[in-house]
Amino acid sequence: MSTSNKKVLSEIETAEYISMSRSFLRQSRMEGNRENRTPAPPFIKIGRSVRYLKDDLDLWLSNLQKFSHLSQCGGASVC
Repeated sequence: MSTSNKKVLSEIETAEYISMSRSFLRQSRMEGNRENRTPAPPFIKIGRSVRYLKDDLDLWLSNLQKFSHLSQCGGASVC
């Protein structure tokens, strides 16, 4: 089954789906939201397994701040 048809994604599938690393997902789960960092995507626990709901990820992605040019990032060379 392709990732686009699944409702619940594993960490590996989630990292690929949002184009972020697994270490980002792990760190954001452990530390939560931190100032000047990309906010953590919502996750669920099923027993000892961590899963991500595709609908939550789509909403999380759509709510991230969007920029039209780099000067909107506060003058940083990398947003």
